[in-house]
Order: sequence, then C-alpha cells, then structure tokens
Amino acid sequence: MADRLKILFLCTGNSCRSQMAEGWARHLKGDQIEAHSAGIQPQGLNPRAVAVMAEAGVDISGHTSKPLAEVMSIPFDYVITVCDDAHEACPVFPGKAQVVHVGFPDPPRLTRHLQDEEAILQVYRQVRDAIRDFVQGLPDNLCNLARK
Repeated sequence: MADRLKILFLCTGNSCRSQMAEGWARHLKGDQIEAHSAGIQPQGLNPRAVAVMAEAGVDISGHTSKPLAEVMSIPFDYVITVCDDAHEACPVFPGKAQVVHVGFPDPPRLTRHLQDEEAILQVYRQVRDAIRDFVQGLPDNLCNLARK
C-alpha cells in the first residue's frame, strides 16, 4: 500500500466533479491510488453529486469540501485538474507532482436553466459516468496525458 500513487483531483469549488473523482478513485482503485480532492475556492459538498454517486454504490456523503492549502503538504505524484478554471488557477506544486488537465462538464452550470429534478440528475449521472470511465483507466492513462 505504501507505493500507491498520490493523486489530487482539483476543481474550483471541490463540491462536485473533484469529489466524484475522489470517490471513484477510492472505490475502484484504492489498492493503487491514494486519492484526495480540493478546491481553489471550496463551496461545500453538492447534494446532487452525493445522490448520483450513491445510486452507483459509492458513498461520498462523508467527504468535505477542502481548500487547496489543506492538502499542499502532501507529496502528490499527480494533480489532475477536472475543470478549466482550476487548471488556469492551478498553483505550482512542490516536489515531483505532475499537473494533468482532464476537464469534465460542470453539472451545476449545465443544469441552472432546468426545473425538472430528474432532468437535472440525468446531467449529473452523465458527468459521474464520464469521470468513472476516466478513473477506471488510472493510472495507465496518466502516462499518455502527462506527455501532452
């Protein structure tokens, strides 16, 4: 377990996408990855993200929305920015951390005009599943992304 990759999933608010990614990484790759998440400007855990992850059998209800400063002392192998804003604002990390950008759509932004809760949750599910597909390819897909 000591040789697990330390990966930070970074987003602007650490409320949705980075939380889903951390949850999937712990659930699917816990034997290979020590997963963390944080936000440039933490906004609290998104209840719809919690709900759609629970539907998929992953409990993130105990996660907290953390500021980046809270995890800066961890010697990450990779920092994966999951939104464009976080990628633009991503600080330099000490040590060997490689920053990789893999953007996913923002469910709150995509659904702000919707009124139907089921339609809103469907958007969250699509993003959840896209993040799951990416995480399933870890850590192998990081080598290809880091070269870009």
